[in-house]
Amino acid sequence: MPHAAARVLTGGVRLPPMPTIRDLVKLYKLQAIKHMSQNFIMDERLTDKIVKSAGRIDPQDTVLEVGPGPGGITRSILRRTPGRLVLVEKDVRFMPTLELLKECARPLHTQVDIYQGDILRFDMEKHIPMSEYRLHLIGNLPFAISTRLLINWLKDLSLRRGGFRRPDTAMTLTFQKEVAVRICAPLGHEQRCRLSIMSQIWTTPFMKFVIPGKAFVPKPEVDVGVVKLIPLKQPKTTLPFELVERVVRHIFNMRQKYCRRGYSTLFPPEDREDVTDTLFELADVDPTVRPFELSVEECLRLATVYSDFKDKHPEVARYDYRARKLPIDEYLD
Repeated sequence: MPHAAARVLTGGVRLPPMPTIRDLVKLYKLQAIKHMSQNFIMDERLTDKIVKSAGRIDPQDTVLEVGPGPGGITRSILRRTPGRLVLVEKDVRFMPTLELLKECARPLHTQVDIYQGDILRFDMEKHIPMSEYRLHLIGNLPFAISTRLLINWLKDLSLRRGGFRRPDTAMTLTFQKEVAVRICAPLGHEQRCRLSIMSQIWTTPFMKFVIPGKAFVPKPEVDVGVVKLIPLKQPKTTLPFELVERVVRHIFNMRQKYCRRGYSTLFPPEDREDVTDTLFELADVDPTVRPFELSVEECLRLATVYSDFKDKHPEVARYDYRARKLPIDEYLD
């Protein structure tokens, strides 16, 4: 079996000689599965750059990697010698290559634990005990679940549960470039959307760099953005996640119209206009700006006055003008 020469890379340690990722993919006939949104990164310089974007990883830290696949990013993480590396991979075909990496990690004194299963159902509180040391979440996310997973983790962050029991659990994740731009979109940016607001209430997101689609196997139709999301030491609100999400969702339902149009659909038709006018005045928000022109603070002021109004009029909470659940992709509206 062909082996790659062990070498020392900047910011990492020497790994034992072992097959390259390309060799392993050929050896185990690991073809990417389209319906699972699988795309492999073969270039170790890129995987090293992704892990470097996560910042300092201390020997006592734990890293959770989402969807390691054949283990490209996994190798780059191992070079940083965390105390523990948790791998969550849904596709059973990758277990042999990950087990091989686990064996190679033994001389590095990194504990590697492999869980075969869906990250959306992975119980972090069960498998990653609370520690005085940091947890890093790193992953080349499948496009199909990237937005849903981020929203789930933002909710966990708001509740200080799961992987966010400590306030310094950062996320370094890949997204389709368009989604990455939206996560980081500043006030007034044409791509600013619900996902921008929800991400920026609880974290500070940074677009670290863009990976061209040609760097992946197979080549996706889009480029990929690497985003690091750092939890805010002091979240911008203490309002319940679901309430904020409801208000922001309604505001952005009509993103090309005045922001009052979408917001007004939170209320039954009878008194909708008067209630909307009153709450915008209480929130000190201009009702004639477009949703993407609203700051996070303005969105939260609108959520606060809605919460107060709902407490006085509980029937409002049960009102649903569309009477259907919106798919997760509509976060990108």
